[in-house]
Amino acid sequence: MGRRIAIVEDEAAIRANYADAFTRQGYEVAAYADRPSALAAFARRLPELAIIDIGLGDEPEGGFTLCAELRAMSARLPIIFLTARDSDFDVVSGLRLGADDYLTKDISLPHLLARVAALFRRLEVLAGAAPQEEQLVRGPLALDIQRLAAHWRDQPVALTLTEFWMVHTLARHPGHVKSREQLMTEARLVVDDGTITSHIKRIRKKFAAVDAAFDGIESVYGAGYRWKA
Repeated sequence: MGRRIAIVEDEAAIRANYADAFTRQGYEVAAYADRPSALAAFARRLPELAIIDIGLGDEPEGGFTLCAELRAMSARLPIIFLTARDSDFDVVSGLRLGADDYLTKDISLPHLLARVAALFRRLEVLAGAAPQEEQLVRGPLALDIQRLAAHWRDQPVALTLTEFWMVHTLARHPGHVKSREQLMTEARLVVDDGTITSHIKRIRKKFAAVDAAFDGIESVYGAGYRWKA
């Protein structure tokens, strides 16, 4: 069987459509109609990636709650919101809770499949890192690539898979400006500019929670971002 994907969607026809599409691509799919059933299943066995709607049955914000619960179970597991809600507030809320991506339901199935494949490719590249690349140390920053673990001044920083990739991409070449397009390419992201900005804000906030003086990521106006040399 292929990698395990969980789909949490309260509309039966949509849930079946997505489940069928991923099954045909060789994935092992488990689909759930509501937050309690999904959470109970996740407590028994975590999927390798979760696709979650925001409104779940009688819980208008159930997907947000589930994302937070799932993120508490695993800091690294890829989570994608797939929802009809497209407001900036909802996008930022989803990313703030630790989602790796936020998609609206007008996305085509091929595009959705590509976004999922991109997340799994990131996991595979990290898992296959050469021995000399297992650790990346830049001053007070230490990245353990095999464990997807980040430390700042010896304190753990709980980054999602996407956040870890972005920090890794920037820190590999301190002082080099990475445009949003370069970040998307090198970190194997398939997201838009606004999502990149939200992730950067979230990363800074997580490092600042460990060290209030953190200023490792610089914004270069009109150009992108760089890790301070």
